[in-house]
Amino acid sequence: MQKFRSTDVSEIEETWREFVPSAELMQVDELRCSLDWHSISMAGMALIKYEMAADVRSVIEPAGQLFTCQFTTSDGGIEDDRRNLDPRLPWASDGREIRGTWRESASVQALVFDRDYAQEQARLISGDDTLVLRVDRSEAVCRRSAAQWQLTFDYVLASLAGLHSDEPLTKDLIIAGLQRQALLTVFSSFATTFSEASRRSAQSGASPQTVKRAIAFIDANAHLPITIDDVARASHISTRGLQYAFKRAHDISPNDYLRRVRLAGARDALLAAESGDSLAAIAKRWGFSNVSRFTATYRSEYGRHPGELLKHTTTVH
Repeated sequence: MQKFRSTDVSEIEETWREFVPSAELMQVDELRCSLDWHSISMAGMALIKYEMAADVRSVIEPAGQLFTCQFTTSDGGIEDDRRNLDPRLPWASDGREIRGTWRESASVQALVFDRDYAQEQARLISGDDTLVLRVDRSEAVCRRSAAQWQLTFDYVLASLAGLHSDEPLTKDLIIAGLQRQALLTVFSSFATTFSEASRRSAQSGASPQTVKRAIAFIDANAHLPITIDDVARASHISTRGLQYAFKRAHDISPNDYLRRVRLAGARDALLAAESGDSLAAIAKRWGFSNVSRFTATYRSEYGRHPGELLKHTTTVH
């Protein structure tokens, strides 16, 4: 995680290019330039949030990245190689040049993915092994999609920023879930070739043995940072195909089954808790980064507040 404030133009550009190698500040007023920067990076993905005060002309032409961004300013604009873009909507690029300008200040938020990682996930989820991931239109498809992109950005950034754990598996499990959530939001918010592939029929004739493999994989690995995409890969089927097969066999989604197994693991951990174990720590250990959401889900599944079980267990000990 990087967080700093600077008035040094060269430092600003160096940091910017670390995350966006193609970025170029073409014109900056050095006398009043300042940057409040906040970024988090991990394998395959980065989140960037900054506010910059300056008279700026900038250009981004992502290479090897799926770059999505919300750019907010009252005295500038943004355009691709076709036209001016709607400033109320986030935009996406997998290589198309995007130019931004502002005279006083701007607020920028970006979800950036390694393009190969994003394409691999798109192929797995859609079941189309030939899919070449491409952004067909720069702007988000609608205002509702724009709002969802913003909600996801805020949630993922806050979750990652507040993630403190000495247990690597716990952190990896939560991060894997957040990465998948962010990528799926991007796929649903923009017109891409993934959208076309997802409209085609999925694998729908999976054998019961495929579902059994999926269940066995989940049961054995729910405590690890696995996603439904990992389950599908281990079961030799696309993610959508697995979802169809699970629904037919058990009338639930594989995500629901994974959540139930993790809830059961959390319940066992609550029963075995020692003095000093916290509800939040146990929830995070089993992939629930938000303790309030975990509490609501647990209560829905077991009919009681998980804190009651923890209190009883630690009192008995």
